[in-house]
Amino acid sequence: MTRRTPGHLPARHWADEDDVRFMLDDCHTWAVVGLSGDPHRTAYEIARYLQQRGKRIVPVHPTAPTVLGEQGYPTLAEIPFPVDVVDVFRRSEAAGEFADQAVAVGAKAVWFQLGVVDTEAFDRTVAAGVRMVMDTCPAIEWPRLSRSA
Repeated sequence: MTRRTPGHLPARHWADEDDVRFMLDDCHTWAVVGLSGDPHRTAYEIARYLQQRGKRIVPVHPTAPTVLGEQGYPTLAEIPFPVDVVDVFRRSEAAGEFADQAVAVGAKAVWFQLGVVDTEAFDRTVAAGVRMVMDTCPAIEWPRLSRSA
């Protein structure tokens, strides 16, 4: 496994292939920050994609809706069981706080979706020993890197 150090940004826009494979193949429970019940939103489409590939999704949204049959929670801290990956669908300027919360709740990894970039949050997360990728999408990476593609 390639480990990164803070300030060292890997090729492919912070999407280290070992980290992507770990998240896709070895992580089961994905907290999806910003997931609502709107089927026209990208977060909904990707959560459904993950679910169809055997992942448990956990909606994280201030209104805590039940989405795709899974109970939602208003914050990461309120999820009463461990999560493996925190998948963030928020604007770049708001995303970093969720990386920090992911570290605080003991998540194994953080995934910032396509277009979501916060290099300082990346550095903090990696420095805390938590794997992180950003500016990519599981639907893009799954066919390319997953063992179960």
